[in-house]
Amino acid sequence: MDAKKEDIKKMSEQELKEHVEVLRRDLFKLRLTLANSPLKDPSQISKARKNIARCLTFLRQKDIHS
Repeated sequence: MDAKKEDIKKMSEQELKEHVEVLRRDLFKLRLTLANSPLKDPSQISKARKNIARCLTFLRQKDIHS
């Protein structure tokens, strides 16, 4: 679930929190899949981590400016 930076900026705090939870669940599923069998695209894990960090950064910015 890859969101563009512009889409993330438009999300409310609640939407961002929900999006982070979805991304964390996806990352967990990827890690479980990796433990059982090789992934087709191993870079998915790093992409998921970066997306989580990106969302948390925007969430923190909204929190500071509020």
